[in-house]
Amino acid sequence: MIIEERIYTCLCGKAAQYVKAYQNEGLAIQRPILGHLVGYFLSEMGTLNQVVHMWAYEDLADRARRRAILLANPDWKSYAAKVQPFVLTQENKILLPAEFSPWADGPAYSGTEGVQP
Repeated sequence: MIIEERIYTCLCGKAAQYVKAYQNEGLAIQRPILGHLVGYFLSEMGTLNQVVHMWAYEDLADRARRRAILLANPDWKSYAAKVQPFVLTQENKILLPAEFSPWADGPAYSGTEGVQP
């Protein structure tokens, strides 16, 4: 199990617009393909104008397969072009759960999300 943390720093005042666009369009495209959304957040303190989201994958191969499907999706390409002007920087991290983490043996929630592509 791995968790991908993606941090987008938006232009000043654009984070709320980015999240609204994602809520209205991006989520419906992305969630069925990527599957396990851990969470979606806005920064309130510290570095402002940041959008943070986390996705769980079985391993790096699962992530690579799902991301390839997403990046080939024409609806995703269209959506990404719409929100790209809001983004100043992007940072991605791959996080490995510690052996005592609730995520160590798989998703820390019951049931499954999304369609397995």
